[in-house]
Amino acid sequence: MATTLADTEVEQEFNKAFNKALIHEIQHMLNPEEASLISFSDIKQLLKPKNESYEGIKTVPLKSIVGSEDRYKDFDSEFFPKNLHLKARWESIDKAHHNNVILPPISLYELGGLYFVRDGNHRVSVAKSQGIEFIDADVVSLKSEIRLKPGKSLQYMRKQVLSYEKRTFYAETAYGDITNDWCLDFSKPGQYDVIYNHIITHKYFINQSIATEISIVDAILSWYNTVYMPILSIIDKKHLMRKFHHNTKSDLYVWIIKYWDDLKKKFGSDYSLEAVAENFTKQYGTTLSQKIKNTIKHILIKHTFKVNSSLP
Repeated sequence: MATTLADTEVEQEFNKAFNKALIHEIQHMLNPEEASLISFSDIKQLLKPKNESYEGIKTVPLKSIVGSEDRYKDFDSEFFPKNLHLKARWESIDKAHHNNVILPPISLYELGGLYFVRDGNHRVSVAKSQGIEFIDADVVSLKSEIRLKPGKSLQYMRKQVLSYEKRTFYAETAYGDITNDWCLDFSKPGQYDVIYNHIITHKYFINQSIATEISIVDAILSWYNTVYMPILSIIDKKHLMRKFHHNTKSDLYVWIIKYWDDLKKKFGSDYSLEAVAENFTKQYGTTLSQKIKNTIKHILIKHTFKVNSSLP
């Protein structure tokens, strides 16, 4: 069958989009998450929606579609195709676009004010490549207290959730006013609940040895001065953050406490916090040069596989 002008044009457009995905990934090789399409499952874990409702057919801005339910590995954060096996389907959608064929609405989940593709990933990819601004979609909404701003990475979404959790924790506990510390920060959500549980546990053990129950304010201050700050002092003294470049001291505090508790449960012995912190870092820490080498190796292996799999 002879190749038509439309066939040639859509093939060129797919190749252009595919190459953009490759360039995009290389540009973000030190932080690959910024080039990755967001997984709807990851966002659900962040926001933990309670229920859902059917919203019907809507016209949705394409810039608000930031992820996918199950095809997030096939497209990058701009919805450019990352795999050659997408070629035939992508080109058929693109050809329909050139021929003004009206396609059925895509299916989306709405969560936190943003949208994630249930069905229609190729149609979103082609539409974005063509510079289209809106698309018709069948929408199911999941309810959440947190509203997210559009962004192209899970990291950006995570920062918004962390900001919400921090504001809530500080407001409900008066932690900043009590400790004069406004730098209790984490790299992943859910840790403020862990800190609160540490404080409540600390309060419980103090109350076992005194006649009058201490207040939550005194418990927070006691935990801060006798548990939290001593571990942060060890982290600073041993320069442990050198091997945890994308984390915070508060992250490391939580991990060291858990690691310390696990050691005591397994071996029934007590260990000094300094020894526990150093051993944890040796076992789980990674230098910046190691991170760079691992990232480059991952990209080279993945794209070598793509090229080989496309050969006859």
